[in-house]
Amino acid sequence: MISKARIKYVRSLYQKKFRDRDGVFIAEGPKIIAELSKSYELVERYDGADGDAASMMDAPQGALAIFRQREDDCSTRLAKDRLHLMLDDVQNPGNLGTIVRLADWFGIEDIWCSNGCADIYNPKTVQATMGAMARVRVRYGNLDEILENRPEDMDVFGTFLDGDSLYETEMSEGGIIIMGNEGHGIGHDLEKHITRRIRIPNYPEGRETSESLNVAIATGLVCGEFRRRSVTETVKGR
Repeated sequence: MISKARIKYVRSLYQKKFRDRDGVFIAEGPKIIAELSKSYELVERYDGADGDAASMMDAPQGALAIFRQREDDCSTRLAKDRLHLMLDDVQNPGNLGTIVRLADWFGIEDIWCSNGCADIYNPKTVQATMGAMARVRVRYGNLDEILENRPEDMDVFGTFLDGDSLYETEMSEGGIIIMGNEGHGIGHDLEKHITRRIRIPNYPEGRETSESLNVAIATGLVCGEFRRRSVTETVKGR
């Protein structure tokens, strides 16, 4: 039976300062734990009533595990022939987790986060990834500096209300997609790097509608269009 002291420790890991101190994080649910075990070191696991006793979720998942955090070097070079995501101060843990899951679905293996983004190891983020963070590398750093050092002629796409339609913009198979903060969009320090300004048009255009889309939904639409174009060009080339 799990002790009260261990329950207290496990619950302390819901706070970033304790996760960072020990270099660990929590995941809940058998499926997510199984996925993360492929890429992260499992420190300890509690099943059944023990896992539920330590959980702080409204609906415990019947299994709780502590994993070792992974060292991800943000100095890694951007590959010109691959598609990368950059997130500028995306602060909602659920949005970040959903974006990681979307990246996994669309075969995007690298996400570069500004230091103002939500913590990938926040329990809400981990749960929202549904295990996708086992396959998607999430790195944190100074995005301005990373973009300054990107490969020559590497396209940088950013979403703006005054951009060109996503569905009419020329796209490359590789490049960088920047998605901005939920309330303020892409910061001015990153805007200078953008080579192609795009927007997701509403339907029909000109109709009064919501001011903007949720950042995770917008990311899904943009990534989906990139991959659709890629598949279309591959078929044409046969």
